[in-house]
Amino acid sequence: MERDSRVAFLHIGVMEKHQISRRNFVEKLLLATAAATVAGRGAVADESPKLDVQDPAAVALGYALHANEVDTRKYPTYVKGSNCENCLQLQGKPGNEYRPCSLFPGKLVSVSGWCSGWTAEM
Repeated sequence: MERDSRVAFLHIGVMEKHQISRRNFVEKLLLATAAATVAGRGAVADESPKLDVQDPAAVALGYALHANEVDTRKYPTYVKGSNCENCLQLQGKPGNEYRPCSLFPGKLVSVSGWCSGWTAEM
């Protein structure tokens, strides 16, 4: 019986040395969650494929990689100087050559591109 009590005492002593406060646990959990979220967002953005001009959605909206390649007879709504970079639909961080667009979920569009879904930024 005496041996069991010593083992229990040693076990409790070891646990006391490694205990962390609830506050420290919550802080570490929040930091880990935030780091995982930020890392995950970067990975998703980097892995998204670029929109192919032959993609059915791109063809339907007349997407061009470069706005100066738009056929103005076929798309008379094209306004000179309009491109994906100054479109309301473009998302993501400025400065990237390819960014997400709300019209083409899961794909990246060229900021110098254009499509008939172009909407002026407000």
